[in-house]
Amino acid sequence: MSSEFTTYIISALAFMGGLGIVLAAVLALANKKLHVQEDPRIDEVEGMLPGTNCGACGSPGCRAFAEACVGGNANPSKCTVSSRDMVAFIAGYLGVEVGEQEKIVARLACAGGNHVARMRANYAGMGSCRAAVAAGGGGKACAWGCLGLGDCEESCGFDAIHMDRHGLPVVDEDKCVACNDCVVACPLDLFSLHPVSHQLWVACKSLAQGDDALADCDVACTGCARCAADAPEGLICMKNNLAVVDYSKNHLASRIATERCPTGAIVWYDKGQAIKGGAARKIIRKEPLPIRPDSR
Repeated sequence: MSSEFTTYIISALAFMGGLGIVLAAVLALANKKLHVQEDPRIDEVEGMLPGTNCGACGSPGCRAFAEACVGGNANPSKCTVSSRDMVAFIAGYLGVEVGEQEKIVARLACAGGNHVARMRANYAGMGSCRAAVAAGGGGKACAWGCLGLGDCEESCGFDAIHMDRHGLPVVDEDKCVACNDCVVACPLDLFSLHPVSHQLWVACKSLAQGDDALADCDVACTGCARCAADAPEGLICMKNNLAVVDYSKNHLASRIATERCPTGAIVWYDKGQAIKGGAARKIIRKEPLPIRPDSR
């Protein structure tokens, strides 16, 4: 190797080393000049939060929620996972009002358990709703109905969803924190989050009409429109044979809209219990319906 080449290599290394030192000094100076002192209360509030990072508060995690609370952009009561005592403690620590936050819960738009909803085939694949949908729908006659394989139950980290004896998920509103996991887990979009004040609820998503709907499920909405006729004007409308509640007019809602529903597809929620109207036919059967390939 020639001496000139060696000199060139040494010069290049010296230049790169010097440049690295200069850039490091610039970055250190910039960090010192531009550094924003973080409020130490953020760490304290984060430590008081449950650490579930569920997102029910509207923030992407507990750290972000702590920052919002300290910054005055959120009130502690938005953390629906924390106990009331802890929420009050956080508020006292920050010297702010606890705030009011209406409880939000997950609701299921289906009441078609295996004792009222018919199967057209026996699904024997992977025990997952998402897998069943990918494999042709899971065998349920109603294409919009709950498949009952428990993806929602498995996704819930708060033990707020359990499958009942009829293969239908039941939400425990006391335990539900509106984390949205069941909404994401359900491949048929049957779950949605609602304030508990949304007591009028359509427990069906079937777009079939009349006898076609009843051929698949005894508790399906048949599109008869009696609820829309009985409710205050504009509260309920019919879209694609299905009753739809306009919750912007929720202050007009009452149980009268449920009274003449022949199948009990529209219900009134009271303390977590779905109450059907007086005209809804009684469901006596307890055992699963047999498979009927010709159910349509």
